Amino acid sequence: MESSINNELDKLYDSVSLRIMKTAEEAFERGVTRLQEIKNYARQGGIKRIGIANCISFSKEAMAVKRYLSDEFEVFDIDCKCGRISKQVMLGTPGNGFMCNPAGQAEYLKENNTELNISMGLCVGHDMIFNQKSAAPVSVLIVKDHANRQNPMENINNLKNATAGSDRT
Repeated sequence: MESSINNELDKLYDSVSLRIMKTAEEAFERGVTRLQEIKNYARQGGIKRIGIANCISFSKEAMAVKRYLSDEFEVFDIDCKCGRISKQVMLGTPGNGFMCNPAGQAEYLKENNTELNISMGLCVGHDMIFNQKSAAPVSVLIVKDHANRQNPMENINNLKNATAGSDRT
């Protein structure tokens, strides 16, 4: 039985993934904030360089996180409008303003040899591209949720309550 489980795990997890899991387990501390948990993970994993990819609307928060982490790590931050690429140039559609550039964010952090990247408030789709293109593992610190002040749990709880109410009818 145990050997079949090990065979399945070997198919699911390579040595890098297992190292991430082990480091997370060793760094876990009950009752700490997610930001402290990320810091503990980086410390436990021997990480020296951390990247922050943020939505431009979270620039102040990204700077606060950078200051918090900079006492122990070299931190590189990049906002989503990096490269200042217009919507027309990137997507071939009319429009003013600059597009988000999640692949550019990932490339900048890769060029700076970050070992762990933090995602802060990237839009749906943009977060997927950033995660896909990132050379380093990514941990999400802030999820953008326009309607719920960056708290997607509020909507999920509303869905649970609505579903619970409909189950009674």
